[in-house]
Amino acid sequence: MGPRTNISLRIECNIHDEMQKLIHAFFVKHLSLGAEDAHMLHMKYYKEYGLAIEGLTRHHKIDALHFNEEVDDALPLDDILKPDPRLRQLLEDLDKSKVRLWLLTNAYVNHGKRVVKLLGIDDLFEGITYCDYSQPRLVCKPTQEMYEKAEREANVPSTNHCYFVDDSHLNCKHAAARGWKTAHIVEPEIPLPEVPASQHVIRNLEELRSCFPHLFKIPN
Repeated sequence: MGPRTNISLRIECNIHDEMQKLIHAFFVKHLSLGAEDAHMLHMKYYKEYGLAIEGLTRHHKIDALHFNEEVDDALPLDDILKPDPRLRQLLEDLDKSKVRLWLLTNAYVNHGKRVVKLLGIDDLFEGITYCDYSQPRLVCKPTQEMYEKAEREANVPSTNHCYFVDDSHLNCKHAAARGWKTAHIVEPEIPLPEVPASQHVIRNLEELRSCFPHLFKIPN
């Protein structure tokens, strides 16, 4: 792949609250839990595994594709996500002789592709590494196995060729430990972490221009 670099971006438009509602409803419905117990178990699995569905498949024999149907696929993304010209411009300003865009998500493949299509940037990414809900054992961030899978699928020559942007402190921490150059995006209303997970902590994606200036085209 020569001097090229792999960038993994996780891009969201604050659909977190909608997803949390659906996950909570899934715990209540399929595990027959009260609201408080469902919330506590959801948080426990997220902290332990980085993904609620992993706890559900490990301990409750939940079908991950069924979970995907009632959670990710049920999100009203068409009402939430719209084409984002500024985001598209940011990605188009990357120097393609130095960088390749690659999606890395803990969602199933159809959700990941649906998000970037609604944002109007799907044509800018060369591929996607996703958590395969059809497999009996889930592989997801922040495990090193998931990061290795992304490197293999994106044909990255070494870990120091990877740039990673994510809104999860845990995901960024483990990616940085692997040797990836990372930027942790923290939404403006959320306090900055006391212990940074990444070399860079940013409030919006435009700050990537100053974090990694060598990856962007030089303005005429």
